Amino acid sequence: MPRLTRAQRQERTRAELLQAAKHRFLRHGYAATSLDDIADDAGFSKGAVYSNFGSKPNLCREVLELIHREKFDEMAQLATSDDELEARVAAVSAWLERTAGDVGWTMLELEFVVLSRNNPELGEMITALRNEAATMIVEVLQSMSAKLGFTEEQLAGSDVAASLADLGNLLLSAGIGLGIQRAVDPSVPTRPMTDAFGHLAKLLAVMGSSEDDAD
Repeated sequence: MPRLTRAQRQERTRAELLQAAKHRFLRHGYAATSLDDIADDAGFSKGAVYSNFGSKPNLCREVLELIHREKFDEMAQLATSDDELEARVAAVSAWLERTAGDVGWTMLELEFVVLSRNNPELGEMITALRNEAATMIVEVLQSMSAKLGFTEEQLAGSDVAASLADLGNLLLSAGIGLGIQRAVDPSVPTRPMTDAFGHLAKLLAVMGSSEDDAD
């Protein structure tokens, strides 16, 4: 087996620290987790954490970015699969039922937000995280719309693009609120949001078919 280069070793160290931080933050929360804990879990020194991430807030931000990518990738695969539309809507609804209100993830996000009240640096991080998440949702909506008959030109058009951006922000805001409520009370139903997603998907399908007929 060839020896890893210095860059490859650094990349592996960083990935292992990030996974250890993700596990710690999700299980214990932000305040209760120390960089010493993360370094010990990953089998590295505290200096390795600082050299790779610079600070605890930076590390938590990267953990949340990683979680967002994982979660939205899962949703994107379900929403844009080759299954029939009804099956895709059902799969996304089941995903939302499993995901909305995940206690570790939701409480970590909420704790990070609360700590930002008097910390402009954290506030900027949270704003950036939210904007990145909104972009990911819009990309899912764009991919789903393309599956339903919209062309690249139509999706790039000002009206459709603006509508999908607004819908992405609406879905994200609703999802955040629903997640917080379900983290406290898991009996809060996801049905209103899953129904809204289903109606949206069917509306996009009708619009996409209309565009095809017009062509």
